[in-house]
Amino acid sequence: MARDTLVKLGREVVACGRCPRLRRWCQDVAKTKVRRFRDETYWGRPTPGFGDPTARLLIVGLAPAAHGANRTGRVFTGDRSGDFLYAALHRAGFANQAAAVSRADGLLLKDCYITPIVRCAPPANKPTTEETANCREYLSREWTLLGNVRAVLALGKLAQDGLIAALRAIDIVFERRAYAFGHGVSHDIGNGVQLFASYHPSQQNTFTGRLTPRMLDAVLRDIRQHLRRRSA
Repeated sequence: MARDTLVKLGREVVACGRCPRLRRWCQDVAKTKVRRFRDETYWGRPTPGFGDPTARLLIVGLAPAAHGANRTGRVFTGDRSGDFLYAALHRAGFANQAAAVSRADGLLLKDCYITPIVRCAPPANKPTTEETANCREYLSREWTLLGNVRAVLALGKLAQDGLIAALRAIDIVFERRAYAFGHGVSHDIGNGVQLFASYHPSQQNTFTGRLTPRMLDAVLRDIRQHLRRRSA
């Protein structure tokens, strides 16, 4: 069997056809577009993870946005959620710039890797339980390949639940059956890895003030402190 790598995994993700409903939706969105992006060529395929292969911080989101990553081909790129997230990562020193508009914009992540639990944009941002399970293998393999991870940031409860399920699928055993979710909550999940939680940077949360830049900055400061302790 050929050795698994993040590059190999990324190619498999892009070529994935496990969920016909999601594939049709991504392709339909890529054809119909929206007015503000009507002159752009949409990605219209599953979206792989992105970042530093030696990262100690893994960030897990839900799924690509229909006119964000499904258009640009890179997670959290080209939409308001990504604008909010990458600006915070830049302030915290995990990204070389705050802007994330395309795969060719020069953005680099430092000590950080970002991936979704579902690789295709789902209608109404709601993948089914079966569709989420179909993608679980990809996150499990990423975890194995990202051998330096010491902190995980789950963006939303669904992302946190998806991460735990992916780790259990590769026989990583946890002391608890479930982990409480709440913004700023953290859990020791063993082997020196700390799980941190944040509300998802969706417009529903950021436009209403449920998640503010200061709130996300505080979580990223906690992550920095944890990583410093682990390297001491």
